[in-house]
Amino acid sequence: MTDFINKWLNEPVFVKILVGIAGTLIIMGLVRILQNVVAKSIENTDVRYRMRKTIVFIGYLFVIIFLIGEFSNQLHSITVALGVASAGIAFALQEVIVSIAGWLAISFGRFYKIGDWIQRSGIVGDVIVIGVFATTLMEIGEWV
Repeated sequence: MTDFINKWLNEPVFVKILVGIAGTLIIMGLVRILQNVVAKSIENTDVRYRMRKTIVFIGYLFVIIFLIGEFSNQLHSITVALGVASAGIAFALQEVIVSIAGWLAISFGRFYKIGDWIQRSGIVGDVIVIGVFATTLMEIGEWV
């Protein structure tokens, strides 16, 4: 049994996978702790929600950076393929990317919020939903 364990622990890929799993668990644990601290210390529900979402996003970003750093010598040979694939995906999804950028601008720029009365492209109404791809209005037309 000891020979079997020593054989696996001498494999560099297996050790990197173990380190990757351990690092991911540590980062996600820190994210969970930070979320609990934010939940207890911030009273405003909107600010608390945005902070918790930001912490999760940053946590995932750290996990990705950690894993890329851990496996960087194995990823060296496929860098060009990933670059070409990323360019193709970005070109194919340019409408989606623009919609997400617009949603982020509306959400964080506070141009309008749910319940506001707006006029956009000749349509007048109350904002019901601010989605990633569309904003839904309860249209009232020409009636004021």
